[in-house]
Amino acid sequence: MSFLELPFDLEDMIQRLQPWIETESPTFDPAAVARMVDVVAYDAAAAGASLEVIPGRLGCGPSLRVRFPHPDQGKPGILVSGHLDTVHPVGTLGQNPWRRDGGKLYGPGIQDMKGGNFVALEAMRQIMRAGLNTPLPVTFLLTPDEEIGTPATRDLIEQEARLNKYVVVPEPARPDGGCVIGRYAIARFNLETRGVPSHAGWALKDGRSAIAMMARKIPQIEAMTTEDCTFSVGVIHAGQWVNCVSSSCFAEVLSMAKTDADLERGVLAMLELSETVDQVELIVTRGVTRPVWNPGQPQDMALYDRAADIARRIGFDMGQQPSGGGSDGNFTGAMGIPTIDSTGVRGAGLHTLNEHIHEDSLVERARLHAGMFMEFA
Repeated sequence: MSFLELPFDLEDMIQRLQPWIETESPTFDPAAVARMVDVVAYDAAAAGASLEVIPGRLGCGPSLRVRFPHPDQGKPGILVSGHLDTVHPVGTLGQNPWRRDGGKLYGPGIQDMKGGNFVALEAMRQIMRAGLNTPLPVTFLLTPDEEIGTPATRDLIEQEARLNKYVVVPEPARPDGGCVIGRYAIARFNLETRGVPSHAGWALKDGRSAIAMMARKIPQIEAMTTEDCTFSVGVIHAGQWVNCVSSSCFAEVLSMAKTDADLERGVLAMLELSETVDQVELIVTRGVTRPVWNPGQPQDMALYDRAADIARRIGFDMGQQPSGGGSDGNFTGAMGIPTIDSTGVRGAGLHTLNEHIHEDSLVERARLHAGMFMEFA
């Protein structure tokens, strides 16, 4: 039987995807991520896989390693690298509930990237049910911390990638349905301003506001943005009492850099912002960084060409281009391991309360993954 003949059932897939979406799993809630691991682990076991739950660290939830039986188990094969965490806090289902409307399926995390993980697993489920053997062993590694830069599981992902021949990352497909071959660096920075507290009513002039210092710095930071290196302040925490001059303020900055040289310049520019002005200190420290996965590398393009041929036989064209959004594909691609990213479902609104996928992409992308698993050798 060819992968083109596997009997994917859209209605059945939608029914089994629903618990994945209704099990909310924000990164900062390890218990919620653990509940998501349980949901996926059951489905993987029912598909015939063996499981290993890897304990969490650094305040993050557990990871799940899924291995499908194979005569060459232990030899280099295909690694499916995905994440189970989302940016949506528990309770988001109240604002973006699971629903089916006009050919679209809605819910937090459905596009990024539960839908992609689901279709990849469904591909192996159908292969196993058909009694077929993939040329190479297939392993899934599903992690809990991608949305915060993968601080807890980067070593785990890189080690698993070293043991395999190819890496498939079912992050959401690009808006045109294409995949990603190459990603720019993503660097995070932590900022802290330390001021001098005072009563904001009767002793205002004695204080030095940490909030005011941070507010002045934000436009300066974002003004450093160029086409090749961007800067965005996305998180700020400060203040507890309106009648107190703030003595501390915290912020987080995300930077995208197209090349290693752009990354180095961006890091230097951020670190040079540290200073003390009128008794208020600004401290900049570098956080986690995703390395540049240079686009157009021969090993990645060769893998893409094979996947694009599979897509054409299914009935759609799958282009490719580099992306400014980071993923765990940054790590494996930068290691030189042939990697194809963003093979997951088509949709829109990721990281928003309108996150959804196109339901017809479930079978399309499950068949794409089945083709890759059956033909990558």
